[in-house]
Amino acid sequence: MDYKKLATDISDWIKKQVEEANAKGVVFGVSGGVDSSVVSVLCKNVFPKEHLALILPCFSSKRDLDDAELVVKKFDLNYKIINLEDVFLVFSKILGFDLQDKELAVVNIKPRLRMITLYYFANKLNYLVVGTGNKSELTMGYFTKYGDGGVDILPLGDLTKTDVYKLAKVLNIPQRIIKKPPSAGLWPRQTDEEEMGIKYKLLDQIIDAIEDGDLKNFDKKIVEKVLKKKKQSLHKLNPPKVFKVVDSNK
Repeated sequence: MDYKKLATDISDWIKKQVEEANAKGVVFGVSGGVDSSVVSVLCKNVFPKEHLALILPCFSSKRDLDDAELVVKKFDLNYKIINLEDVFLVFSKILGFDLQDKELAVVNIKPRLRMITLYYFANKLNYLVVGTGNKSELTMGYFTKYGDGGVDILPLGDLTKTDVYKLAKVLNIPQRIIKKPPSAGLWPRQTDEEEMGIKYKLLDQIIDAIEDGDLKNFDKKIVEKVLKKKKQSLHKLNPPKVFKVVDSNK
């Protein structure tokens, strides 16, 4: 695949989505990870002025914050840093949870607070919210519903993590970001691969094999796990189901 051409194609696609929505630009979160870094550059390429990058720390690691600032400064992005820790603390007092609690109901509050902040600026500026989720994460349901999954467009949604890494090299994303273990940053030392229970390299190979219809070279149990996760995550990817009234008198 020609990743330079892919970068141009995705940027053009982003521009088209914004124009069709009659919006003025784009807003996106910058976490210090490779996905958000790639999205940042793609958005800046097509909207050099009408973009806003938001760094939204919520008891985040210093490494992630340093990497996020590295990206916005390296690529000269319009950015704001908005600390969400005080809001999270208020929620902990109201709902009665411990700040160190790793329960999903608790840690998912962080990406949902970020979603609210992104949409505040999106509404204020008439921008679209650009998500950073990739195909590997979407397949496994590795995102928070109405959190980092609450976006207007997903430019990386049809790219596996492997593709994202290759695109990152073409876009000159800093090596320290490309090489660090992928993490949602929900708690200290958390990593994507440990939480999902599968390495991205193997996951991406299985995703490609599923689409090609040739799974004979993979462990059956691992394939079944991926397929099960994909099925379980459909509710995250589709609009809410709506009950349809059937009028028996018609």
